[in-house]
Amino acid sequence: MPVKWVLHWQPNAGTTVNSQILTEVSQCVEGINGVKEGRWKATLTFYRPMLREQANMAEFPRDFLGISLPEQPNKYYFVIRGQRLVLEADLTIQTIMERLQSYKARVALNFEGFQYQLGDFQLRVGKVVPNHAESLRGILMEVEYLPISSWDKSHQIMEEFFDIWQEALSKRSLPGHFVHIEPSFGEFGLSEQYTSQHTAIQYASIVAQMIATAQSAQSDVTRSLILPICLMEPSVTIQFASLIDGNLAC
Repeated sequence: MPVKWVLHWQPNAGTTVNSQILTEVSQCVEGINGVKEGRWKATLTFYRPMLREQANMAEFPRDFLGISLPEQPNKYYFVIRGQRLVLEADLTIQTIMERLQSYKARVALNFEGFQYQLGDFQLRVGKVVPNHAESLRGILMEVEYLPISSWDKSHQIMEEFFDIWQEALSKRSLPGHFVHIEPSFGEFGLSEQYTSQHTAIQYASIVAQMIATAQSAQSDVTRSLILPICLMEPSVTIQFASLIDGNLAC
C-alpha cells in the first residue's frame, strides 16, 4: 500500500489548538490546488483489562490501544507500545472482546475531517475529538504518496513535499506548525514495505505526543481531568489533562 506520513499540529508555547486553525489549514490545502473528495474518520481507543483482583493489574499492559482506519474498514489494529507489539485482526475482534469481558474500552478519540487529492498525493486533514464530544483536542494530517510503497525510497519526495507544505502554511502566520514523528518500525518487527500496521504505530506515537503536549500546556489548570496512561514505556505514566469532559475514575 502507499506510504503515508501522519502529522500532528504542535501549538506554539502559550497557545492551544482551535477550530480557526483547522479552517485555515483546510483552506491552505485548497489553496495549493487540493481537490476535496469527501470525509474520512479514524478512531483510537484506550483499553483497560477487566480484572476481579486489582493485584493482577501489573500482569496486563496498560498501554493497550485499538485503532480503526478508513482504508481498512474490515480490520482492527492493536498497538502495545511498551512491548513494541502491533497486531492486525478482523473487525469482529471488538465484539469478541466485549463478550469475553477481557478488556473494556475506556476512552476513544475520533480523527475526522476531509480528504483531498493533490496530484500523486492524497491528503487528509481533520480534528481530534473525544468520542461523544465536540471539544477540539488536536489537529491531524495524513500525507500519502500513491506511487510508492517503500518507506525508505519515499523519504526524499515526502520530505520535499513536507517542506513545500510548511512553507505554504507559514504564509498564514498561524501559532504553531505540523510535526512529523518517525517511529522505529523495525522495533515492532515491520519491514520498510508500508502497511496499515505502520499507520497504526504512527497514530499511537502521535497520541503519545499529544498527551505530553496537553500535560505541559495545562499543568497550571487545577480543574482539569487527569487520565494516567502508560504509553511510552511500562514504567512511565503520562497524564493527558482534559482528555474528555465529565468524570472518569482512574
